[in-house]
Amino acid sequence: MDIARLLALRFPARQLDIRRRRRALAQLAGGQRSNFRGRGIEFEEVRGYQPGDDIRAIDWRVTARTGAAHTKMFHEERERPVLLVVDQRSSMQFGSQHCFKIVLAAEIAALLAWSALASNERVGGLLMRDADHWEMRPRNSRRTVLALLSALAETPAALESPEDQNNRFSTLLRSVRRVARPGSSVFLISDFEGAEQDEAREELFQLARHVEITAIHCSDPLEAELPPAGRYSVTDGDKRAELDTGMPGLSQRFAELYSQRLEGHQQQLQRLGIPMLRGSTTQAPLTLLRNIYGGSQAAGSISFSSNANPVKHGS
Repeated sequence: MDIARLLALRFPARQLDIRRRRRALAQLAGGQRSNFRGRGIEFEEVRGYQPGDDIRAIDWRVTARTGAAHTKMFHEERERPVLLVVDQRSSMQFGSQHCFKIVLAAEIAALLAWSALASNERVGGLLMRDADHWEMRPRNSRRTVLALLSALAETPAALESPEDQNNRFSTLLRSVRRVARPGSSVFLISDFEGAEQDEAREELFQLARHVEITAIHCSDPLEAELPPAGRYSVTDGDKRAELDTGMPGLSQRFAELYSQRLEGHQQQLQRLGIPMLRGSTTQAPLTLLRNIYGGSQAAGSISFSSNANPVKHGS
């Protein structure tokens, strides 16, 4: 991960507007327009009086002109803190072509952070690693974004076993529940390793009740399809073994299991009303985000990191 590149993403991030597809979930006073109507700062419309309307909002001029009571309606303004949750566990330290998944996640987070700051949003972050985690509560500050990018560029600590990783995903979600205020906009950037665990499912359910979540799934082509038939030396960072991809039916079964796992994640998120974007190490992060959050500026392009070597790490 290159801090200079994360800083440079400030410029292509101008093509994004993360306020799109947003909805207010809590009574938070702030500078963003919500979908709720009530007494606020920005005038919306005048309509006929309905039982329960605040009589202080009656438009007496329209009422006198029409002979029927009319009420002024306003859009209340809400604050929408943005919390970028980035998975940096050992399962994310994997890549077979352009970059590791952890680099993809960092660049996606950087683009979202710069876009949020440009929209005068409060931005915060939570990074989950194998051995520890890093967090910063949302603030409307350039210094906060710079601190987040610096943390993203740091090399995570030593690897853990797969069993520990699965348990850490529920820990990640529990930490998000502690940091995120109700009504926050949470971007969960991960490969969702361990999300199928019962404890993780419960944590995600509780989190989705109070915040707006956008899930961004990071993957690599080698996770979905084995390499051509042959014998390969593979390692999980601790043990080493030989894999024969020429075994009959192995490649097909491997692809089926990955597809089932990915579909399971998507169904779980859909039940909670959480949209999931699919990102790949072969795809430019800006292209992924621009499809959903593209602003009015002309489409641009972004290349992969020049120092992202086609290296494999993991089993």
